[in-house]
Amino acid sequence: MDLDRPEHPPILIVSDGTGASAERLVRSMLVQFGDANVPLITLPGVDRTDAIDHAIDTARRRRAIMVVHTILAPELRFHLQARCADVGLASVDLTGALLEGLSRHLGKPSRYRPGLYRRLHREYFQRVEAIDFAIGHDDGQNPDTLPAAEVVLLGVSRSGKTPLSMYLAMQGWKVANLPLVPDADPPRQLDLCDHRRLVGLTITSELLVQHRTHRQASLGTLPARYAEPSRVYHEVEAARAFFRLRHIPTVDVTNKPIEASAREVITRVTRRLGLADLPGQEL
Repeated sequence: MDLDRPEHPPILIVSDGTGASAERLVRSMLVQFGDANVPLITLPGVDRTDAIDHAIDTARRRRAIMVVHTILAPELRFHLQARCADVGLASVDLTGALLEGLSRHLGKPSRYRPGLYRRLHREYFQRVEAIDFAIGHDDGQNPDTLPAAEVVLLGVSRSGKTPLSMYLAMQGWKVANLPLVPDADPPRQLDLCDHRRLVGLTITSELLVQHRTHRQASLGTLPARYAEPSRVYHEVEAARAFFRLRHIPTVDVTNKPIEASAREVITRVTRRLGLADLPGQEL
């Protein structure tokens, strides 16, 4: 069987929010049917009758198996169900019965506001997005989206960029980190970043030699020069010169708890941005 070619017509997911929750639920149900190759079409932000009519037209045109929906407003929900019945489309309401049952038992009506959970839990979703961003921009990955970072950490190998990035991401900051490699220029996208968001990490060459020697012993695949004291010293000094040349503020991470380094990084950034432009969350 060609896995890239759908075996069945699609399921249409209609939502007045993002549709993400409905899509996850449908996918979790589909795995119960083995390798059933059913494509999903998600239509978010369907919050008007004309948008529902367009969704039903799409379902008919694509010969959808069914329409799965998470429409909160009763009048829109009923309109969608009526339209599906008119054209002979099966529909599955994931929210209506639950909302009505909760309303009866709680003795109050629903607010019928799409995206309310996400707004109330904005801090959590901000943190998740920040962690995803930091993972995707670790060690120079995805340079094309580097300018979207709220903080950009620069430093030589084993200067603590990754753990510091992840710690800051847990606080809700979108952090990217770039390695400074001998005889290699940083990616051109660095010049497109807001200079106020750049922070250089410094460390003594003696401690860096220890870090690299330990890593060399654990991996066993790094070149001998990686932890050579004279080379490490020149890398550290070259990084300092790079920071001076570009007027990038620095944080010395030598023998410093990650919490203290993180606080200094955010202080450097927020002072340059000004409190009005404060992104992420304060530490």
